[in-house]
Order: sequence, then C-alpha cells, then structure tokens
Amino acid sequence: QVQLVESGGGLVQAGGSLRLSCAASERTYNNYAMGWFRQAPGKEREFVAAISWDYSTYYSDSVKGRFTISRDKAKTTVSLQMNSLKPEDTAGYYCAAHRERFTSASSDMSDFGSWGQGTQVTVSS
Repeated sequence: QVQLVESGGGLVQAGGSLRLSCAASERTYNNYAMGWFRQAPGKEREFVAAISWDYSTYYSDSVKGRFTISRDKAKTTVSLQMNSLKPEDTAGYYCAAHRERFTSASSDMSDFGSWGQGTQVTVSS
C-alpha cells in the first residue's frame, strides 16, 4: 500500500495563497488517480480536487477557478495550489490514492484506498 505524506499547510490571511504537496513512497503511485479532500471541524470530509493517472483534472465547485491540482511523476508528488483563499477553506487537507490503477479522476471518497495523515490549512479573515 502506497504511503502518502502531505506538507505545506499553515496559516494565511484571506486572499492569500498556499501550496500543498503530497509525496508518495512508491513510483507505482504514478499509475493511480490522486485526490485532495478536506475536513473542517464538525463537518464531514469533502472532495476538493482530483487528477487522473493521465493528468485529467476534476474540481469541486467551491474551489474551481481558485485551486489547481497537478502531479510530477518524476518526483512522485501531487500538489494543490490554492489561491484566493477564504476563511471557509479552513480545514485539514488530506491526500489520497485511488484503489485501482489507470482510472479517471474521481470525487468519491470510497474510490480512494490510501490516505495521508493530513495537513492543516487555516485562513484568517
């Protein structure tokens, strides 16, 4: 099972930017769709963005136009560039790998079998 480690979270003012990174332990991760999810206190975990093994992307409506997901297969990393951050973006952000290889980007959490420990993003107003 691939191991995932997130980094890049922190405290930022509204309107600012952060870049999250997710490092995978194995190069086989390059064949899997990857996703970012977030969970705010007292709320359910929700989909943010996903990228397929062949670089197609999919975003939630709440972040579309502000966040960009990308992957670097040479470095076995997937990143989430977050711009124009809002206080409602405050949450723990989790990276996840799809259960199956060579699939399209998915927003369904049940499709993802490996999860990182998460990184906290706090946006102040």
